Amino acid sequence: MKRLVLAGLGALAVVTMTGAASAADMPRRQAMPAKAPMYEAPYNWTGFYVGINGGGGFGHSDWSNALGTNGYNLSGAVVGGTIGYNYQMGQAVFGLEGDGDWSNIRGSTSGGACLGTSCETRNSWLATARGRLGYAFGRFMPYVTGGAAFGDIKATAVGLGSQTTTRAGWTGGGGLEAAIAGPWTAKIEYLYVDLGKGSCGVVPCGAATDVSFTTNLVRAGVNYRF
Repeated sequence: MKRLVLAGLGALAVVTMTGAASAADMPRRQAMPAKAPMYEAPYNWTGFYVGINGGGGFGHSDWSNALGTNGYNLSGAVVGGTIGYNYQMGQAVFGLEGDGDWSNIRGSTSGGACLGTSCETRNSWLATARGRLGYAFGRFMPYVTGGAAFGDIKATAVGLGSQTTTRAGWTGGGGLEAAIAGPWTAKIEYLYVDLGKGSCGVVPCGAATDVSFTTNLVRAGVNYRF
């Protein structure tokens, strides 16, 4: 009996050791590799673009002649198109931009230089050709801008006549542009525009008159980059 018990214990020990050795020889299950994060290339602002813009202007006009000077405020809406090109170097973005807008910026006053009637200043179109300098924070780019401005100054003496002068002046300002989806970007900007002085002669305005035009433009826009 004692021999049977010892033989059984010996057999159990052999089976246990064989199982342990087999388990040790089995290949370890490899851990699943961690999924690498999706790579997103840095946004690059280089390239041509076209777009639309719209907003409003609020400014000032002076009528000046031998009878004195009348100053008054102007306001109205603008809407138009934009074309431009950017070149990015590091985080600096250099650009050229041009735009042309239909404009309804106008205002009027009476007395003094208006010869007893009402004088009105009106701008019906406005264009700019500017340089831009931006600093790219990925998909956001604040910028400063400045250059030439072009537009018309229509001076009207109600009941007498009117005269329109095309003028070249200057503009400066700044804004913020952001990439929103695919090739689309959106921007908001401020520009100060000074077209200098137009003129209105004796026949249409009753006296030789200088008519100035300045305005502050606040516009939003959407651009498509190629």
